[in-house]
Amino acid sequence: MAKKKLLVICVDRDNDLFEKAKVSGPVIGKDANINAATKLLLADPEETDANTIFEAVRTYEKLAKENNVQLVTLTGDKRLGYSADREITKQLELVLGEFHADSCIFVSDGASDEQIIPIIQSRIKIDSVKIVVMKQAKELEKTYFVLMEKLKEPHYARMLLGLPGIFIIILSISYLLGFNWRLFGIVIGGYLLLKGFGFEERIIHSLSGFKFSIEKLSFILYLSALPLILISIVLGYQEFTARVAETSDGLKVVAFVTLRVLLLLPWAFLLIVFGRIFDLLHEKKRYAVVKYGLYGVSIFIFWALFTVASEWIIAEVYFSEFVLTIIISVVLVFASIKILDRIRMRIASSMKLENKEVLTELGSYVGKIIGVDRKKGVMVVQTPYGQKVDFDFDRISSIEEKVLIKY
Repeated sequence: MAKKKLLVICVDRDNDLFEKAKVSGPVIGKDANINAATKLLLADPEETDANTIFEAVRTYEKLAKENNVQLVTLTGDKRLGYSADREITKQLELVLGEFHADSCIFVSDGASDEQIIPIIQSRIKIDSVKIVVMKQAKELEKTYFVLMEKLKEPHYARMLLGLPGIFIIILSISYLLGFNWRLFGIVIGGYLLLKGFGFEERIIHSLSGFKFSIEKLSFILYLSALPLILISIVLGYQEFTARVAETSDGLKVVAFVTLRVLLLLPWAFLLIVFGRIFDLLHEKKRYAVVKYGLYGVSIFIFWALFTVASEWIIAEVYFSEFVLTIIISVVLVFASIKILDRIRMRIASSMKLENKEVLTELGSYVGKIIGVDRKKGVMVVQTPYGQKVDFDFDRISSIEEKVLIKY
């Protein structure tokens, strides 16, 4: 009688394995999982995901006596939500493509990992779900420590402490300026729009690259940008109060305020971008500089479009000039992307890529580079299963000790 093929699945939905121990998922096999859990405990002895992995190993050992069993830990993303579920789904499909299991046993710590169960069930039958609970923690004590640990994570701290703090400050400033609830409502509405359309995480991800240190030259540029931003806000407020008293045309008021704000604000953003470029050049991360070059071009285009649009609204330029500005901006964007892509390809071709490990932007392990065709702009990656996959250079998002690619 053929042995049943079982898959023991452990899920690290917030990707603590990569964030804390630099272990990329999927982690396949008993020995690999033991090593991963050990590294995670050494990085953070209080991490419950490590205990969950060890429980999955114990479950694997029990089932392996009578069944054909494979053990895997799937990792998500620190941002949780759709990003985490998408990465877990990709890893699960990769594993099922190599190990055609009849069913699986799901091992969880009972936290957010359980939310992934419907996704797993849509791809493989679940025979059993095992919840791991630390014995020494009573219910109230466990809840307290879970909350304290979660508040150490940037995502939860930002939501539970950061946002209420920002809203309180904005509400106070709003009352001081005589706006009552108006400024507060605008900020809340703007944030909800960013959150609803998924821009919040992208903005935070982009800003995470900016590291402030007094020991770096960029600190002076970042510091110089701050007064320009504050002055732009004050100038915008002064223009707003002056124009509201002159006219009831709200569109013209917005145009005048925009022109006044754009006198200094673009320069502040350019200083920030230049500061980041200096840091990257100092850290010898030439490949990443190209992206910030595109940011600089985008700031210029943004300034040109909004300036001409505002001048058209207040009848300082003709509509044809506004249309011409749009056309020039589109051409400039297209040309900039092509030029910067070519520069990026040249930089990638000049760098030593052989034997570097390749990961997705979310931390999922892809394989190791075993060859590079610089004429075609292609790198050959060997996966953990021995397969050879070609990736174009334009898939590369970062080149450091490891190569990150867009998945």
